[in-house]
Amino acid sequence: MASAVEQLAANFNVGSFSKATELKQRIMFTLLALIVYRLGTHIPLPGIDPNAWNDIFNQKAGGVLDMFNMFAGGALERMSILALNIMPYISASIIMQLLTSMVPSFEAMKKEGESGRKRLNQYTRYGTIFLAVIQAYGLAVGLEGMQSSMGSAVIDPGFYFRVTTIITIVGGTVFLMWLGEQITSRGVGNGISLIIFAGIVAGLPTAIAGTLELGRQGQISTALIIGMLLMVVAVVAFIVFMERARRRVLVQYPKRMVGGNRMTGGETSHMPLKLNTAGVIPPIFASSLLLLPLTIVGFSGNAAGGGNAFLDGLARYLQHGQFAYMFLYGALIVFFAFFYTAIVFNPDETADNLRKQGGFVPGIRPGKSTADYLDFVLTRVTVIGAAYLTFVCLLPEFLISKFALPFYFGGTSLLITVTVMIDTVEQIYSHLVAHQYEGLLKKQGLIKKSKARK
Repeated sequence: MASAVEQLAANFNVGSFSKATELKQRIMFTLLALIVYRLGTHIPLPGIDPNAWNDIFNQKAGGVLDMFNMFAGGALERMSILALNIMPYISASIIMQLLTSMVPSFEAMKKEGESGRKRLNQYTRYGTIFLAVIQAYGLAVGLEGMQSSMGSAVIDPGFYFRVTTIITIVGGTVFLMWLGEQITSRGVGNGISLIIFAGIVAGLPTAIAGTLELGRQGQISTALIIGMLLMVVAVVAFIVFMERARRRVLVQYPKRMVGGNRMTGGETSHMPLKLNTAGVIPPIFASSLLLLPLTIVGFSGNAAGGGNAFLDGLARYLQHGQFAYMFLYGALIVFFAFFYTAIVFNPDETADNLRKQGGFVPGIRPGKSTADYLDFVLTRVTVIGAAYLTFVCLLPEFLISKFALPFYFGGTSLLITVTVMIDTVEQIYSHLVAHQYEGLLKKQGLIKKSKARK
């Protein structure tokens, strides 16, 4: 089956796109919203000494700081009003998904339909504000305690700075949450994913320019740069292939007599099970959990060697490229891949829905046997998905260890970039197809006839 990208490339022509006025407006709105987001990442937080903060950030780079700064598109490095980016909203969404699968009242709310979904979204917004307040307060207190050779990172520390920092940071996070929802409803693609995508892509030109400059200076060879570019293309193709991969479970619907003389049903369809049901959640969770000790050591000053011996040893063995780090990173990715898949896919609920619709898997009894079969298939599919995630995320660690590449290649950032692009292209294709069908109906006069009957 051709992908949305292949279908769009095969059916695309300038004339049909130029006539799709609504699609052009949606694309323009999305681009303008992302431009506004990028401008916001350059607005500095009040009360911060930029020179002192740059010196501190360069000293303490690594761990969660680098990961958050990558997702924020450099906003944390510049300490802008969008320093937290959309991460509190993502954390609140994940917590809400966990509660929905574990708390009966939330699960019942999810089954209520549109009204229940709106209530869950509202709770997610409240959770975002709560988490943003806690993180903003921690950020303000941490900034007050940071010193560099140029002085304190905060010009005038105290109660006023903490209050203004919390209000500013929380306001920036809420604005991004609103902007992401506007992109989803009025633009093209998932707004939250596109904001993260824009932040990651914004750092690519600097990384590429830095790599080429190192090649010009002779610090890395031309052959290594060419090999690295070819590997990027190969990994992107591999990610696209794996993200499109499905295990199709055959589902049969019996024939039914309707009206006494008309037979309906009897169709055969497929239930597609993704190889990577968990998406990019396992690498994000694993990175956050594994890099947290390094960040604690860095901020406490123990990385310099004058602190606790246990923390010093932990920081030494959990550096990028070390065997212990790569082993634990891979193990955590596999664990979270199975854990999150079990949350987002319920075999019992799926089997019950099939039974209510009259569908069944050939050779499998409806009900519990179907649920056990789906769980059996999904478990084995998830093994392949977890291995794929582990390979993609450990590849940059191996390259850093063996070839000392100058920037972080692949991993979570590459997964997010490719998956968001695939989703966006699919939505553009669906809008274009809908416009073509609407134009065909207008050409045949069906829309006017239906309006005339009304």
